[in-house]
Amino acid sequence: MSDLPDYFDIEWHDSTVIVTPSAGIESLNWDVVERAADVIMQPLEDQEAPDVIVDLSQVNYFGSVFLALLLRCHKFVRRKNGELVLCGANKLALDLLRITALDTIWAIYDTRNDAVEALL
Repeated sequence: MSDLPDYFDIEWHDSTVIVTPSAGIESLNWDVVERAADVIMQPLEDQEAPDVIVDLSQVNYFGSVFLALLLRCHKFVRRKNGELVLCGANKLALDLLRITALDTIWAIYDTRNDAVEALL
């Protein structure tokens, strides 16, 4: 898992985890995504109703592999009565989320602060 810090910054705030992917996620392969999902979700296993904020402010573009990571985390968090939200998405990312109708699954906030406040 030593290659994950190059792709993700993970911060904890009580029962909320903030995941900030780097621009490098554009080239993620499935193996790294699987490990990233485990790193994000494993500490949430003992949490009741964990919340996950994915801050997309460092990302220019992402594809199906990263969307699969988001969906996997979403299913895990929802099963535990938590919530996954997105923030900081650029226009290209917002368009992709709209085209795939994933903007109907996740709340999308302009900034990290907006997302944190919404989850409180």
